[in-house]
Amino acid sequence: MGKGLRRQAPALVVAGLALVVALSGTVYAAGKISGRTLKVKSLPGNRLALGSVPGNRLKPGAIRGGQLAPGSITGIQIDASTLGQVPTAVHAESAESARDAETALNAANAQNATTVNGYEAGCKAGTSPFAGACWQTTESGTALSAPAAAASCANRGGELPGALALVAFSQQPGVTLAAGDEWSGDVTNVSGVDLYAVITVSSSAEVSSALSTATKKFRCVIPLVG
Repeated sequence: MGKGLRRQAPALVVAGLALVVALSGTVYAAGKISGRTLKVKSLPGNRLALGSVPGNRLKPGAIRGGQLAPGSITGIQIDASTLGQVPTAVHAESAESARDAETALNAANAQNATTVNGYEAGCKAGTSPFAGACWQTTESGTALSAPAAAASCANRGGELPGALALVAFSQQPGVTLAAGDEWSGDVTNVSGVDLYAVITVSSSAEVSSALSTATKKFRCVIPLVG
């Protein structure tokens, strides 16, 4: 047995040396090989572990859009300042103006609106919307001649209503015309200088006329936008 061991000793020594060399080579490789020692393009991308290369190590333009998986980049990850103007957004300002115009139209049709292009819009207290304007809900407290009544409405920024429009307004719920007729803004006939008749409407919606010098109550029609 002793002779057998002596015969195997050289082989064991060689095997031991080979093991030591192999292990030391692995240690050397682990400690000495880094990314700088690798030749350019010597390591294909599919040999890299996922997440082993951070984005800041990539050159700009190294990855093209066609190489990205669909849905891999969302809007949150895109710097909006780097994007150009969308072609269809060229008319955005015109679209904004159109929207303002639509808003103005809606405001002109709405009671208690605020402003339309800087003008006050809407019906004030004591008036209600009818036929595209603001009508006084009660007649004037004082009876005046037709010219004086027209002047009073003009001072309020309005005018006397047309005769048939006044008839239609008198049929609205909660509306009652003054007893003894109300002035309209329609002249029926002229017989001389300052001698003319003006159409009136009664509380029962009957149309008649009276000399302009007579005194009657009235109500004014004021534009929505003033």
